[in-house]
Amino acid sequence: MSGAPNDGETGKRQRTSSVGREDSEVLDQDSRYFQCYSRLHEQQNMLCDHVRTSSYHSAITLNGPSLFRDRMVMDLGAGSGILSFFAVQAGAKHVYAVEASDMADKMRVMLDAAKRNGAASRNAYLADRITVVNSKVEEPRLLPELPKVDVIISEPIGVMLVHERMLESYIYARDKFLRPGGAMMPSSGAIHLAPLSDATLWNETITSARFWQQNAFYGVDLNPYFAQAFDECFSSPVVGCFNPNALMGESVQHEIDFHTIQMAELKEFSVPIEWNIKYTGLMHGIASWFDLAFIPPASALRPGTTPSATFLSTSPRLPVTHWHQARLLLKQPLAVNAGQVVRGFINMKANSHRSYDISAQLICLELEESAAVTTPEELSSMLKIHKSRARTAFWHLQAQVYNYSYTGEQSWNSNPEETNLYLPVDSLLASSDGRDPQSSVVSSVRGTSSSFTDFLVTTTSAANKSVSSTASNTISTDMHADSSAMQLQ
Repeated sequence: MSGAPNDGETGKRQRTSSVGREDSEVLDQDSRYFQCYSRLHEQQNMLCDHVRTSSYHSAITLNGPSLFRDRMVMDLGAGSGILSFFAVQAGAKHVYAVEASDMADKMRVMLDAAKRNGAASRNAYLADRITVVNSKVEEPRLLPELPKVDVIISEPIGVMLVHERMLESYIYARDKFLRPGGAMMPSSGAIHLAPLSDATLWNETITSARFWQQNAFYGVDLNPYFAQAFDECFSSPVVGCFNPNALMGESVQHEIDFHTIQMAELKEFSVPIEWNIKYTGLMHGIASWFDLAFIPPASALRPGTTPSATFLSTSPRLPVTHWHQARLLLKQPLAVNAGQVVRGFINMKANSHRSYDISAQLICLELEESAAVTTPEELSSMLKIHKSRARTAFWHLQAQVYNYSYTGEQSWNSNPEETNLYLPVDSLLASSDGRDPQSSVVSSVRGTSSSFTDFLVTTTSAANKSVSSTASNTISTDMHADSSAMQLQ
């Protein structure tokens, strides 16, 4: 899932509704929302995201013996039915494919053909194993009609993980239809937020706004529109890929456990920011991407089985997905020096457009200043006092625009000054004694702390041997259910 149906972006969106939510105005958009996903063209765009589809295939089929075999499953926002088909391949006893759009009818055609053609059909294994439920998951009539299930599978993810607010339907289904101790697949997600230097994008954005500063456009002075255009341009997140070398520091993460999070925690949350700046330059905005984890809980596993853990990331350092990444531009860039710390808060609040309003308060501090700030109240005070070093910004996630100009492959051999970032002199001179002047910076910016980004996965086997593996967007690995052996470094 990656953008609102009216924004022109292609990608998977889960098709469940907001019935039962407090903000009932979201309902007004449901008809248009579902209509978009009734088209096979939209389904094709989602299926062709190899990273997404292969990740789900691995997460489901590799957990066949431990999680899916002979189990009842709900596929929430089934769409083309691909996750339902994977679940049957993994041995599910029966799958309830909940789909609110007209894709439900098309899915029935597939299943009817499998039953009608019998053994002659390559899809014969699907016959009588899937029930299509053409409904929104929140419809009250489903409560007595559908049984409790052992596993819920879904792809409820949008730009910055939460766009389109489909996670709320995922949590609703958990609360109403998942048996105690059951599994959510995916099991968790993490939003990444990092400082970004992107002069090209910032200049393109201000140039677009300056169109409205013309004073003789066919005899019309457009300047009265400029202030509104300026706000509009800089409150629109930019979806697309970017050069990962433009990141000025490690990302901060906001993690969401789909097994435990409550609805209110999804509707509004704040992410504390503390970025250690690695380069001197201009911070033009904030970069964002997300990770997903598919880790079955021990309570859901069949006795004596070993589960498989799968991870997916939309990091700018990895192959592109249909979600891409997002950039949130500041109206006024913030000058920062290597060794300084950017502190603050990013708040995300659900709105009535199936999306979020995002606000940020950020300030650049010397390392010693930052160390002395130990409470949110002290940080708020610093933001008010040092206004020249502070920035306040606001974005509407549903107003996202698209920029696909970056198509180049990253190179770890490139120099930071190529992206207008500058190393501290000591680091730059380190090359004179044979050391890599960027080694400490690169290892830090790559995000080797607790993050899925680099996929350094360690598992402990029965013989207590450690196995590490590095992959692209997706990793699947066996893990023991009776230990917390999985470590993400």
